[in-house]
Amino acid sequence: MSPAGATKRKPRTEIGDTAGRPALLLAWYDRHRRRLPWRALSGTRPDPYRVWLSEVMLQQTTVKAVGPYFEKFTARWPDVTSLAQASLDDVLRLWAGLGYYSRARNLHACAGAVMREHGGVFPDTEEGLLTLPGIGPYTAAAIAAIAFDRRTMPVDGNIERVVSRLFAVEKPLPQAKPLIRELATTLLGDSRAGDSAQALMDLGASICTPKKPACALCPLMEDCAARRRGTQESFPRKAAKKTGALRRGAAFVVSRGEELLVRTRPTKGLLGGMTEVPGSDWRADQDDKAARDQAPALKGVARWHRKAGVVTHVFTHFPLALVVYTADVPSGTHAPAGMRWVPIATLADEAFPNVMRKVIAHGLGI
Repeated sequence: MSPAGATKRKPRTEIGDTAGRPALLLAWYDRHRRRLPWRALSGTRPDPYRVWLSEVMLQQTTVKAVGPYFEKFTARWPDVTSLAQASLDDVLRLWAGLGYYSRARNLHACAGAVMREHGGVFPDTEEGLLTLPGIGPYTAAAIAAIAFDRRTMPVDGNIERVVSRLFAVEKPLPQAKPLIRELATTLLGDSRAGDSAQALMDLGASICTPKKPACALCPLMEDCAARRRGTQESFPRKAAKKTGALRRGAAFVVSRGEELLVRTRPTKGLLGGMTEVPGSDWRADQDDKAARDQAPALKGVARWHRKAGVVTHVFTHFPLALVVYTADVPSGTHAPAGMRWVPIATLADEAFPNVMRKVIAHGLGI
């Protein structure tokens, strides 16, 4: 029996009282916000163009990797007008190495749509933003919240982790996404929606990290269900990943003096619009002879030299292994239809994806 006059403590629940959390988050954010190239300074209005550009670049990519690309893009194209006027080839060249190249094509298409359909001004609602190329539900919510302070909560990987731990969400990803999104909205206050979202992003990036989270420094520590259990690192729950079958193929590195034979991939599909050296199909059932038979038809090639080893690369849905063949051809050799010669000295300016940069380095020994 409780002592006379003692106050009964309200039993904790896994959800707990959410009323004070938005204020705790914002107070923490005001002290510890990260300085990022695309983030507006405290008290200044965010630039929708910079918010949009950063959110597209950050899809499936780390902040560290995006930083230099963001700086290059904004130095060359400081606003949506200049980006819309750029050629797609130039955009792909500057994007090369950042991966997920459909983002670059959608980026260019989106800039054009903003100019044609909205007079160069980004829509300020999720609904309006969703009509633009390359903007899905998350990106629309992020831009609406951060650039226009709409009361919505975008949920990225960092926010998923914070919320799944805070509420001990047992359902695995991706099935848990709707529930996590619903719970994340409870962390919005009556104002400063963009700062609330960025506070959770920063919390996940700096405190509530995948391994060894610094729970003692977290403003939501007292309410965190996973911390109370001591199971922080087990959240979010994740379903087992399905890895695609290994695909194989051949790549052909052809030199003509100080020039290299290249071609442009079809606009649609994997690595669409990017530059590559000629190659075979990439197939799980590909054998060496079938791949080798897809070499470009070139006069002056006495024989192809197979380089020792293979070039490997992992895409989102499958791993790839490429055998590399090399050949030198005489000056004056014409490029086959759909191909062209480019100076080896200017390869850095071409829109090569990372897998092709690996192939060229292997083939040329550079």
